[in-house]
Amino acid sequence: MKHPAPDTDAAGYPSDWIFDIALKDGSTVRIRPILPTDGPLLEGMWDALSKQSRFYRFFQVKERLEPEEIVRFTVLDYRERMAFVAVEEGEIIAVGRYEMREGSSTEAEVAFAVTDANQGRGLGTRLLLLLTDYARQRGIESFFAFVLPENLAMMRVFRNAGFELERRLEEGLYDVRFPTAESTETVAVREDHERRSIAASILPIFYPRSIAVIGASRNPDSIGGRLFANLVTSGFAGPVYPVNPGTPVIKSIRTHASVKDIDDHVDLAFIVVPSPYVLDVVAECAEKDVKGVVVISAGFSETGEEGAAREEELLELVRSAGMRMVGPNCMGVLNTDLAVTMNGQFGPQFPPNGNVAMSSQSGALGIAILDYAARLNIGISSFVSVGNKADVSGNDLLLYWEDDPSTDVILLYLEDFGNPRRFSRIARRIGRRKPIVAVKSGRTAGGARAASSHTGSLASLDVAVDALFRQAGVIRTDTLQELFDVTSLLANQPLPQGRRIGVVTNAGGPGILAVDALEAEGLVVAEFSAGLQQKLRSHLSPDASVRNPIDMIASAGPDQYVACLEELLASDEIDVVMAIFIPASPTGVAETAAAIARAAREHEGDKTFVAVYMSAEGAHEELTTGTVQVPTYPFPEQAAMALSRAVRHAEWRARDEGKRVRFDDADIDAARAVVAGAVERMGDDGGWLEAEEVDAVLSAVGLRTPRSRVVTSAADAVALGDEWGGSLVLKVISPSALHKSDVGGVALDVTGAAAIEAAYNTVMGAVPDPEGVLVQEFVSGGHEVLIGMTEDPNFGPLIVFGLGGVFVELIGDVAFRINPVTDVDAREMISEVKSARLLDGYRGGPAGDVDAVAEAILRISMLVDEVPEIAEMDLNPVKVAEPGQGVSVVDGRMRVRPVRGSWLPSRRDIIATV
Repeated sequence: MKHPAPDTDAAGYPSDWIFDIALKDGSTVRIRPILPTDGPLLEGMWDALSKQSRFYRFFQVKERLEPEEIVRFTVLDYRERMAFVAVEEGEIIAVGRYEMREGSSTEAEVAFAVTDANQGRGLGTRLLLLLTDYARQRGIESFFAFVLPENLAMMRVFRNAGFELERRLEEGLYDVRFPTAESTETVAVREDHERRSIAASILPIFYPRSIAVIGASRNPDSIGGRLFANLVTSGFAGPVYPVNPGTPVIKSIRTHASVKDIDDHVDLAFIVVPSPYVLDVVAECAEKDVKGVVVISAGFSETGEEGAAREEELLELVRSAGMRMVGPNCMGVLNTDLAVTMNGQFGPQFPPNGNVAMSSQSGALGIAILDYAARLNIGISSFVSVGNKADVSGNDLLLYWEDDPSTDVILLYLEDFGNPRRFSRIARRIGRRKPIVAVKSGRTAGGARAASSHTGSLASLDVAVDALFRQAGVIRTDTLQELFDVTSLLANQPLPQGRRIGVVTNAGGPGILAVDALEAEGLVVAEFSAGLQQKLRSHLSPDASVRNPIDMIASAGPDQYVACLEELLASDEIDVVMAIFIPASPTGVAETAAAIARAAREHEGDKTFVAVYMSAEGAHEELTTGTVQVPTYPFPEQAAMALSRAVRHAEWRARDEGKRVRFDDADIDAARAVVAGAVERMGDDGGWLEAEEVDAVLSAVGLRTPRSRVVTSAADAVALGDEWGGSLVLKVISPSALHKSDVGGVALDVTGAAAIEAAYNTVMGAVPDPEGVLVQEFVSGGHEVLIGMTEDPNFGPLIVFGLGGVFVELIGDVAFRINPVTDVDAREMISEVKSARLLDGYRGGPAGDVDAVAEAILRISMLVDEVPEIAEMDLNPVKVAEPGQGVSVVDGRMRVRPVRGSWLPSRRDIIATV
């Protein structure tokens, strides 16, 4: 049954707040704001409540809801009175609501009711979390509730949500109070149950007990024929049912005309029928109570508007039935676990079992990826071609793989993120335990967008992707070749404990190439101690070189490799061993390869070990087979690249995550008031704040600005010069002068009445539409830096730092982070900018107050987080004084617009309950 369409014409109806929720048992329900037309459904829910549940809710036994009560519960203003309902199979099964305390604008009473049959599924806690999110966005700071002492289930809801409760017993009732603000505990609760609920919801896709292939075919060359044959021949642990009304038998197995005709239960259905028939087939799956569907069929959003509309209808059908769906327009799913052995894709390869999970957004590339993995003998735990990602997304798969015992490394081919903010949060947590390696397409300048500030023009989609990956610890590779080079290392070796590399080779030339490649990647070719060199010398001929790299010369054989590798693997002078072997003669090749592999296996886990086997025939089987495979590369450069990615990831894991900093001296309410007034004045399109408003916002968050005032006459400018004394800066105010210095609209270091009058006339005449002149105190000396922010439509706010002034776009030496920024992020942003060495007193020059710069970045991060109406910001230049003297924002621009709920999850996202 479809969910009733929300009456978005209802006054103030918050249609952005409609979500599909994964429950503890893996099922899904729809949660939405209540509708004025929900009266009959609310009465139906009331009938499903036991007398005890009714008593707990109203502190009396009520036989029915009165008509005026139904109106009161369903007709709301969605601000002072708000309610969410959970809908399953067309029925309301839970309600959560709040109502503002009379006379208060910051406190509300909260209450819940869950039908008895659905208690224990986590609905009450999810409703509570949604209500606190909703209330917090509307300035409500705390909730209270009256609870009977015997109502243990309600008290459990409050505790399970992670809130700090104040509880006191008065007149036989508990008065429970808690803040709506998020805390470390509430965030941890959300993340823990999100992981478990989402994983449970897609478990039937990876571990089905039975499978139906709807559209199975006798034609071995068709997609339906190949997919069905793969499932049958791979040895799937359960029954596979072909469904095809036009064919009685496929591969000696009787077919069924419909999935509904199958006598047995069906957990998972693969759908390979023309797109016009997909919805009818999925509706039959819903009637059959199928838990998951994989829609191979194309002809949906990838084809245009008509297909996109059909895909939305498909998604609504899937969600209404509580199913999960991979696709549409995908190549399928496989799981190599021997407990299931499911080859549910139509490609020719079924890779070996292993510890690498993979997701591809491209079906064609998915086929190539599986082929490449099989040729490189990279073992796969599971693989998913997500296709259009209408339901199951890459984020869902990450949550499943997070606790999957068969998966140690996760590979992603991405064309888009869907919900980048959610990806960042999930990947950052998972990357601490399991490396995530990604190829993200779209690196070209075509992804950049035009913008009206230095910050905006410096940002591009790829900059945002790099910032996201850097913060989340995702290992980004440029090509699929690099993806597998890195994966081969991560899947078979421990992460490097440091950057020091020891190289052993039987040829000098490759050793030199290795050194060049390693140092180019920022790794260290360690200089061996005299003691280690002496040990190495004892195993080699006099002609060999025992410095790093160790050139054993071409005559070296298995014994020499083993002896030198043993010394290096036992040494505490290096963190990584690289063994290079060129087959110099046709004899002894297998023995030498076996010796290298044996050394690696006997010391498995002691150090990171890689091999370079330089032969056109590829790596020798002695290196790539067996229980422990040695990551082997054809050239030193590939090994160096893989090592550098692994080293950086290990350093990211060891890095302090930092913390978000809140500044008690910041007056966020004052900043909000300025921005709110500007937004109201500007309307839906928003616009740039006036100079005085910018100064007021910055001052409210504790950032220093020079004294300034807008004048509209030369006489007023001269008067300010007399009043303030010292030098002035004059800047024209004009809609057309986005970068004032570019058009001659700025005059610096102006003193004296005559000079001030002349400067005023000059800057006013620089543009055709002057509105006045901003007069500021002139701040002399110091370094100039840029601190800015721009709103990316997918990634949200991006914070930027770089050396400031007029050349910032020309040089492009900047660092980006996705907001919010931690104290560690702020320091790293400064150190990443090459020209920021000037702040350290480069070549005897004056040093700058780096601590104050980091603090300014964090204050801007806090401002952007607390005032989401800010869409773009350019503080350039920010003058940096000597250490201990702080910073001053000399020029700033800020664009604002109304908030339209962009922070909310996508409607396509399944969110989790507890």
